[in-house]
Order: sequence, then C-alpha cells, then structure tokens
Amino acid sequence: MKNVEQAFNRAEIALLKEALKRNYKERFEMATRLYKIQQTMNKATIAHKPFVSK
Repeated sequence: MKNVEQAFNRAEIALLKEALKRNYKERFEMATRLYKIQQTMNKATIAHKPFVSK
C-alpha cells in the first residue's frame, strides 16, 4: 500500500513539474478548454425514452 502511495506521489509531482514548463498561453488555453467542458456538462441533461416496439 505504501509503494502505491509513493508511486502516486511521484506521478503527481511529475505532472506538476510538466505543467510548470508550459507557458501562460498554453495554461490559459487548457484552462478555457476545461471550463468549456465543465459548462457543457453542467447544462447536459439525460433523458431516458423507453424503447417501444411496434
């Protein structure tokens, strides 16, 4: 269990280091993309229509 936590911590730190290498424009574009996805998911509704066989 401890090895798994260490692996996750190392992976998380690697992702953070990679993110710091990006410039402000790339960060902004990524943030706006995620924001747009979030807005779309908040507006989405799931409507279930039962299958009617004729």
